[in-house]
Amino acid sequence: MPGADLDLADVQGLVVRGYTMPFARHLLLRIDDPAQGRRLLGSLVDGSAAGVQVTSGEPWNVKPDCCLNLALPVAGLRALGVPPASLASFPEEFTAGAAARAQRVGDVGASAPEHWLPVFTDPDFHLLVSLFGQSPTAVDRTTAEFTGRSAAGATELARLDAAVLDGRVSHFGYVDGISQPTIAGAPPTGVPDGMPVAPAGEFLLGHPSQHVGLTYPVPTPEVLGHNGSFAAFRVLAQDVDAFAALLAEQAARTGLPEDLIAAKLCGRWQNGTPLVLSPGTGTPDPPLTPEQLNDFDYVAGDERGLACPIGAHIRRMYPRGSRVAGDGGHLHRIVRRGLTYGPPYDPRHPHDGVDRGLLGLFIGVSLRDQFEFLMSQWANDGLFAPGLGRSRDPFIGAVDDGPRTFPIPGGSGTTVLDDLPRLVTTRGGAYCFIPSRTAIAHLAAGV
Repeated sequence: MPGADLDLADVQGLVVRGYTMPFARHLLLRIDDPAQGRRLLGSLVDGSAAGVQVTSGEPWNVKPDCCLNLALPVAGLRALGVPPASLASFPEEFTAGAAARAQRVGDVGASAPEHWLPVFTDPDFHLLVSLFGQSPTAVDRTTAEFTGRSAAGATELARLDAAVLDGRVSHFGYVDGISQPTIAGAPPTGVPDGMPVAPAGEFLLGHPSQHVGLTYPVPTPEVLGHNGSFAAFRVLAQDVDAFAALLAEQAARTGLPEDLIAAKLCGRWQNGTPLVLSPGTGTPDPPLTPEQLNDFDYVAGDERGLACPIGAHIRRMYPRGSRVAGDGGHLHRIVRRGLTYGPPYDPRHPHDGVDRGLLGLFIGVSLRDQFEFLMSQWANDGLFAPGLGRSRDPFIGAVDDGPRTFPIPGGSGTTVLDDLPRLVTTRGGAYCFIPSRTAIAHLAAGV
């Protein structure tokens, strides 16, 4: 199998495996002293049995209490002394950065960079350290060890915490994290989806990619780029009050039940049951097995979207075997590593003014061909699939001054939800390089 020779000990673990840990903390740091910063990176991959190390993709026999991974925006590579010729070998979208390319992915209006948390437009944001733990105590303990080690050469600019909600749901109430690609040569992750296995080069540099005959260029020197990946780090605020109002108002106007409207918008019932397997109820009898939650396609009987609308969120963002422009339904997959932030929403006490949402890393071998493609072409432009027109994703699509609608096809005609509100607002974004462990040691040695 392609990718079966993948060196999992060299690859950072968050790229190729789901940790399924309930707590996360992201530290955003400035490197104050390049030499000290290099020593800090070196200490994270020196093989020390006594200290925290960067977690690799190797299978484990005993699950650790906490995992640590790191990524660097281009400013961080520059701060560590990576030469200009090497920086120039990185993809243009990475070196430009998330703020400069915000319009391409629909970060406009309230989601534009001028409204982001200040750290994400700070030119001195150099290093992202992500901790994933089985308990708050484990995260705090690893944080203390890391910050004690980094104190001499780095300053913490921001600390962003996240934690799984009961039932592993998003703030909108949907069970999350069901669909993840299966990567050749990597440990199994998530629920198998019956779709083609993704080649390692769809997520890691230096391996044959999802495009036949194409291996994405590896930044130079090869020791720095090989087995690396790229990530869009995102802070996405979720307006649960607006979502609750949307369901109530559209149910009153159309006569459709609120839970069905929620299912049609997403493509799944809120408990994770796919509409294509159970269009009439989220609790089919007999119930679906966990494996069935992800083992489905849209082409076997639902080409018109009568069960799952073509514009539903999960169908737009991964159309599986559906007919799409360029026959690219399987060519733009992405690894998602995210957890919710903020307290659970209490419908008995709405409009509490509390910020809640998702902290997520969206990982692939190419920011342009995966993250940016998904956002610009599938989330924010409907021309890729028949019947969508210029519509946008009902959850993450860009919101401007024009009205947004969502059609729900049915046997007796189409019901149109109108005046859809903004449900998700980008609060911050960064394009980061996820180096291999070998590359981290190379950076630590000086380049």
